Amino acid sequence: MALELKNPHSVLAALKTRPIDVTEIRLSAGAAQGNWGDVADEARGHGIPVVFRKAPPQKMKRRQSEDQGRRTTGSVALVKPRNPSSLTELFTLEHEGSEPRGLWLALDCIQDPHNIGAIFRTAAFFGVRGIVLTKDRSAPLNATVYDVASGGMEAVPFAVETNLSRAITEAKQSGVWIMGTSEHAEEDVATYGQDRPWMVVIGNEEKGLRRLTLEQCDVVCRLTPTGLVDSLNASVAAGIMIARFSPFGPGVN
Repeated sequence: MALELKNPHSVLAALKTRPIDVTEIRLSAGAAQGNWGDVADEARGHGIPVVFRKAPPQKMKRRQSEDQGRRTTGSVALVKPRNPSSLTELFTLEHEGSEPRGLWLALDCIQDPHNIGAIFRTAAFFGVRGIVLTKDRSAPLNATVYDVASGGMEAVPFAVETNLSRAITEAKQSGVWIMGTSEHAEEDVATYGQDRPWMVVIGNEEKGLRRLTLEQCDVVCRLTPTGLVDSLNASVAAGIMIARFSPFGPGVN
């Protein structure tokens, strides 16, 4: 079933990476310029239908403006969800010699689609190699995730697993080290650097990492607060960890 994407950046990324999965572009009146204009041009180049919607009656415009952001202006694209990768594909890409290189993430029951979308966007920015998501007790990869990711969903390979333990085991067998995150950890993230390939595991927004997940981590560390606020949104915490431990980030080796 196709998703209705409202962020033109997400749509353009899909058009450039998998145009066969974009079935139709529906533009509102006056949306043929700017970002949506670029979307329309790219779609036509792939033979994808571009349909213009009729302008709504004047009395309906105010009501619609309350439901739609300025960026979307009522335009949407019908895009099929991206197929997930297997764990084997996720952990055997572009090895240098026999050792993997890079940063991976695992999201342990993240339930807010905005958080997942934001994490994918940051992951794409820093070149994260792959993301493992849990199938149960997690937000679905819906249109909100794709729109918030602003193209990140097209750039980062991901796997959706019923058993996160299995994913962690396969990561370890590939030579990847597992770093859990917890506000109750004794060690600060400053203890570790980019001297090895990491998979950073981010826990549920309220409960954090599950016990069985924590037990499988090679290390567990925390982001130590230095101000009055003692906690971070899951996607913000993930962004800091990505920036620190990505080989392309400003972390300390």
